[in-house]
Amino acid sequence: MIVMKNVYKKYPNGVVAANGLNVVIDPGEFVYVVGPSGAGKSTFIKMMYREEAPTSGDVIVNGINLATLRNKRIPYLRRQIGVVFQDFKLLPKLNVYENVAFALEVIEESPAEIRKKVNDVLGLVGLTQKARMFPNELSGGEEQRVSIARSIVNLPKVVIADEPTGNLDPETSWEIMRIFEQINTRGTTIVMATHNREIVNTIKHRVIAIEGGLITRDEYGGEYYEG
Repeated sequence: MIVMKNVYKKYPNGVVAANGLNVVIDPGEFVYVVGPSGAGKSTFIKMMYREEAPTSGDVIVNGINLATLRNKRIPYLRRQIGVVFQDFKLLPKLNVYENVAFALEVIEESPAEIRKKVNDVLGLVGLTQKARMFPNELSGGEEQRVSIARSIVNLPKVVIADEPTGNLDPETSWEIMRIFEQINTRGTTIVMATHNREIVNTIKHRVIAIEGGLITRDEYGGEYYEG
């Protein structure tokens, strides 16, 4: 579960990106976060994995209050949360298998468990045959599938996706969305920031719209429109 209680975020330059946010996202939900550029959407997303800390208020993810979490505990928090970025953030000198395995190596999984989990997740995202290829040998869609595989290989309860189809062509974007749908049907909570109007209007889920640091709309089965 994700809970925000009276959350404010003010940056040193005076910009207020969160202006008293209150929201509850239940386990297993799929939530789109929409809004214009500069609305506070990225801050909303980043506070869920403690890339940003609130100025005041509580952000609770999986029972952990991120507002009071010590910096040294952040890596342990992120073992419970999968994060998928628009620009993939793959390690260029590691191949597909190694990029995904790295997420398990840092938490000292056994070699046998790493092999099993990595092979399973590469099968899920359709990259079994590309396991030994390097990021520069992949298409953008394939790189994003590696990023998704890395984010879910540790079976997190929550996956946060920040514009995951932003750099992809329409056909590839639909392929990526099918993977997210599969992940969600397994019980994983997904929170996805997106500007993709067609995806939001076609694959219906809860829509949270943010503007001026405020939640202006929270609608189940909603469509993409701002305001």
